[in-house]
This record gives sequence, C-alpha cells and structure tokens, in this order.
Amino acid sequence: MKVYLDDERATPDGWTRVYWPSEAIELLNSGQVTEISLDHDLGDDERGTGYDVVLWIEEQVALHEFVPPKMLVHSANVSARAKMEAGIRAIMARANTHL
Repeated sequence: MKVYLDDERATPDGWTRVYWPSEAIELLNSGQVTEISLDHDLGDDERGTGYDVVLWIEEQVALHEFVPPKMLVHSANVSARAKMEAGIRAIMARANTHL
C-alpha cells in the first residue's frame, strides 16, 4: 500500500489518502505500507505534522527493528522539508545497520 499524507493536494492514482499523522501511523502499524509520501503542514499542528510520522518511524526502527517503507516528502515548507529529509536519511542509515 502507498500512503499519501496531505490535507489539500489531490491524491495521486494508486495511493491511499490520509489527512492526519495518527491515520498514517495506524496504516504503518498494519505492516502493509510499502511507500509513504508526507506533507508537513496539515492545517492543525495540534493534531500533528508530517514530521511526527518521521519521528514515529525513527523510534520504531531504533527500538523495535521496524522495517521502514520507502519515504518521500512533498511538502512546500522548505525548512520543514529539509528537517524531514534529514530524519529520513538517519532512519535509512539506522535501518540498513539492522539488515
């Protein structure tokens, strides 16, 4: 399953749309996610951002040997995008040491 976390953009064909980090994390927990594309700003920071999903994946990889899906960032927020991409690089470096 491909998961697309966004509050405004159109969902690409073949992707499952979610609006909130909790929904993305629920699907990640299912073990069925092969790819995830993340927006950062979702319209209600109290409900979370795309970076919260990156942090969750990082924790799962570090503590539970979670195998992360392919991760993409499609956020237009330049500084948040850079932070999320740095997190993804760290996750992939750690995940590759578990293999």
